[in-house]
Amino acid sequence: MTTAPVLDRPTDAASAPRKLRTYRTSLTRGQGRSGWLFLAPFGLFYIAFLLGPTVWMIVTSFFNTSTVRTGLGTFAGFANYAEMLGRDDFWSSLWHTLQFTLYTTPPLVILAFVFAVLTNRMNKGQWFFRLAFFLPFILPSATISLIWVFIFTPSTGLFASIQSLLGMTPGAGMLASPNTAMIGVAIATVWWTLGFNFVLYLAGLQEIPRELYEAAAVDGASNWQQIKSITLPLLGRTTTLVILLQIIASLKIFDQVYLMTNGGPGISTQVSLQLITGVGFTDNRLGAASAASVLLFIVIVAIAVIRQIVERVAAKREIGA
Repeated sequence: MTTAPVLDRPTDAASAPRKLRTYRTSLTRGQGRSGWLFLAPFGLFYIAFLLGPTVWMIVTSFFNTSTVRTGLGTFAGFANYAEMLGRDDFWSSLWHTLQFTLYTTPPLVILAFVFAVLTNRMNKGQWFFRLAFFLPFILPSATISLIWVFIFTPSTGLFASIQSLLGMTPGAGMLASPNTAMIGVAIATVWWTLGFNFVLYLAGLQEIPRELYEAAAVDGASNWQQIKSITLPLLGRTTTLVILLQIIASLKIFDQVYLMTNGGPGISTQVSLQLITGVGFTDNRLGAASAASVLLFIVIVAIAVIRQIVERVAAKREIGA
């Protein structure tokens, strides 16, 4: 008696793509969970130390919150904002902040670009210039302030010695005059933070193919023509980033001014964050300080948005041309 052969069940061709899709979906979900787990620590810190305090600042700006009382205090509405907008020292501190920004942003962008271009053209020793320019940036603000206070010390400081060598009579010191104190703080800041923009520009320059410069040199282009036609256009995004970061950093100035001049002489160098600190922790009025912080925040966002709009309009004009 013969046994009938056992036939294999036919494979369902339609189920294969379905299984493949199911496998891919489960794989994507697994990768998504892993990604969220990696982002979770940063997300917690971001919410706890940035978003949370920002929301709390906006809320307390509408209340008479104080450091000597618990809770939000009584509701003030827009009274804190009206008070800040009506105070002369608020407007003067805002002007000093903008003044510092005007003093520091152009040199920090232009000098960083020039030094980066010169360093990028060197075949050897680039590491030394990277170290030399970036080393001051890693120093704390207290150290930088002490160094430059010593440099600007009347009669015995390095600045006074240079004035004597040039035949000039040293005065009371750059930080002692209301007309020059902010310039002294700006000089210290440029020396301190130039390395950060320098590194950004140098990284952008090293992404530009050298073949472009070689081809331009063969066509007879001078160094300035190469910079104008190749370097500047290809570093447009880097320049936009550098300018935006520099403006925001300058508008948040506090450390150097507080440590070098403490807002003086008088209030000639008092900046917005110093006024906010005084109102919040000297006058114990957190609500009013929060209102001033929100106003400064609005100014920073407005300047950043205007800068982005101008950059986009310029880019569209270049494309249209």
